[in-house]
Amino acid sequence: MRQDQIDGGARRAVFSPVDNRARVDTVVRRLGDAIELGLLADGEQLPGESELAGQLGVSTVTLREALMALRQQGLLITRRGRGGGSFVSLPELPAEERLRTRLRGWSTEELRDLGDHWAALSGAAARLAAQRTEPEDLIQLRRTADELTRAQGAATRFRLYGRFHVELAAAAQSARLTREQLALQGEVGALLCLVLADDSCREEVADRQRGLISAVQDGDHATAGTLAERCVREPVARLVAVRLAR
Repeated sequence: MRQDQIDGGARRAVFSPVDNRARVDTVVRRLGDAIELGLLADGEQLPGESELAGQLGVSTVTLREALMALRQQGLLITRRGRGGGSFVSLPELPAEERLRTRLRGWSTEELRDLGDHWAALSGAAARLAAQRTEPEDLIQLRRTADELTRAQGAATRFRLYGRFHVELAAAAQSARLTREQLALQGEVGALLCLVLADDSCREEVADRQRGLISAVQDGDHATAGTLAERCVREPVARLVAVRLAR
């Protein structure tokens, strides 16, 4: 997907000032999560160091440390000389067995708690979006939902699923909710690949997303909130079932 096709609100959240605490780690997580979700496109060049440091509200020294960490993680590559700079390198998602190993690090109680928190955030974003959003503001959200309907690979489905929730928060015109969603996607990681690989799960989510967009466009904040919560709770419940089966 081209850079100009990514929703402006979600991208603005990526480049908004970071929290004052643990700034290097915060910058690494913010940019890393955006790359994992595809909000920053594979091969995209980041702004120059001075410009990017200004956007994030950090010193150039802090930014350079963060960029170095991202390079070590394989999320950025640096090119020297004319036309050089820092470029996004979209990573390969872990193999299924590695994802299942990672899932075993979560207890069922932790997964359910994560689902509760995530559903609360998405429900709040959907209700606000239904009250604040104009139809033209839903173009990117609708495009992402349509792409999920056609997506085949689990990795693509995971990224589109996560991007949808970030863009929903952006449609709510809440920078804080958008940043919270972005951070949450990083916390759950690629684990949802384990359930979104199932076509029935993908189809259920896609149906909920289409209904959610219609409710937001109609200004039906109650229905929008309920559908957003179900968009989260149902995949997380499947993930809990996978965890219990192991």
